[in-house]
Amino acid sequence: MTGKPHTSSRRTVRIGAGAGYSGDRIEPAVELAEHGALDYLVFECLAERTIAIAQQARRQSPEHGYDPLLEARMTAVLPAAMRNGVRIISNMGAANPLAAARKTAEIARLLGLGDVRIAAVTGDDVLDVVLATDAKFEETGDSVASYRDRIVSANAYLGASAIVDALAAGAQIVLTGRVADPSLFAAPLIHEFGWQMDDWNTLGQATVVGHLLECAGQVTGGYFADPGYKDIAGLARLGFPIGEVSSDGSVVITKVPQAGGQVTVATCKEQLLYEIHDPQRYFQPDVVADFSHVSVSEEAPDRVKVCGGRGEPRTDTLKVSVGYVDGFIGEGQISYGGPGAVARARLAVDIVRERIALTGVATSELRCDLIGMNALHGETAGTRHAEPYEVRVRVAGRTASAQEAQRIGNEVETLYTNGPAGGGGVTKSVREVLAVQSVLLAREHTSPTFTFVEMQDEAA
Repeated sequence: MTGKPHTSSRRTVRIGAGAGYSGDRIEPAVELAEHGALDYLVFECLAERTIAIAQQARRQSPEHGYDPLLEARMTAVLPAAMRNGVRIISNMGAANPLAAARKTAEIARLLGLGDVRIAAVTGDDVLDVVLATDAKFEETGDSVASYRDRIVSANAYLGASAIVDALAAGAQIVLTGRVADPSLFAAPLIHEFGWQMDDWNTLGQATVVGHLLECAGQVTGGYFADPGYKDIAGLARLGFPIGEVSSDGSVVITKVPQAGGQVTVATCKEQLLYEIHDPQRYFQPDVVADFSHVSVSEEAPDRVKVCGGRGEPRTDTLKVSVGYVDGFIGEGQISYGGPGAVARARLAVDIVRERIALTGVATSELRCDLIGMNALHGETAGTRHAEPYEVRVRVAGRTASAQEAQRIGNEVETLYTNGPAGGGGVTKSVREVLAVQSVLLAREHTSPTFTFVEMQDEAA
């Protein structure tokens, strides 16, 4: 199914950011859905490794692989959103957008919301295509084929087009897999204002809008806050942002008045530069955006206008994130407190290191940290400060198997009675490592599309 963006006489489209990552708070999204003037609510929930984890879940169960909080989010948000005419767009479909759409239809039916038009965008899963090519990873230059037995996912970063088509066909909820974060926000603007997909400067400004909103609470003061330097009030009730977008693409970033947090020139500038390598050439599937001429100005308290984004033609390739199994991490932790805590902790580390060597634990990497002293900045940082009264030892190693990884935590646990005095609070864990590298794939190898999941199908 395909549709066309329509030309609207509307002068402003209001988009709320419902989430900035998979585990984000739910109540700010409900607050936005209940806000009377909102047109769209966008949930950005996929990080680099999230979709690889979702692919593993889908392999275990064909009806899983979507965001684990989808059911809770939709149950909380749908009543107010549907009542107020708010359309929802999200990449909560993760590795299984169709299953996510079916689950959302089930939730809507159980909530008695009537006939809700729900679309799933697919086409980002390009695992078979990538495995059939002679692609090499951008980060290491390694052949993808040499990782074949360990690869669990390959998902291309799609752009806005299939979402635009779904909206044009009447979708009230659009659930996607891997779509570039700004494209989730650009799509409703392209649809509402009838922008052309080769209007590069306008799409560059749309990317500015999406980038400002995609991390949700960061632009309203979360992550920005630094007590005594950058104070932000009400972080326990942090509100998520709203973008009031005009037909020329300029945007006013604001929030619900009663919500905590703050929107300022500084919060917007920090978010604008967040995770940007080259502000003049920010590669996205829809456009190569140029942020170097962006203007940021305060209109009123909690109202910041941003304009001036530009763009150049999109590239002929799309980024693909390839997830693969990269061994296991075994970890053990133990705490020491009181006089001589650091000396006892260092002795504990020496014991575990020697034990791992004596017992032949096969690690490809091993690190031993004293949390609070050298875990972040190495040994040099710890020498510049007074010795702490308490310290926690962490020993972590990478191994080829889960069984071998378990032995690391076991050696830390034996410190209870076989190590220095006063150790306590031992924890140990084993986790599989999912690593991610990237390849570039020609656009013609992807076929983004959308499918409606009808409510009556769920009731049958």
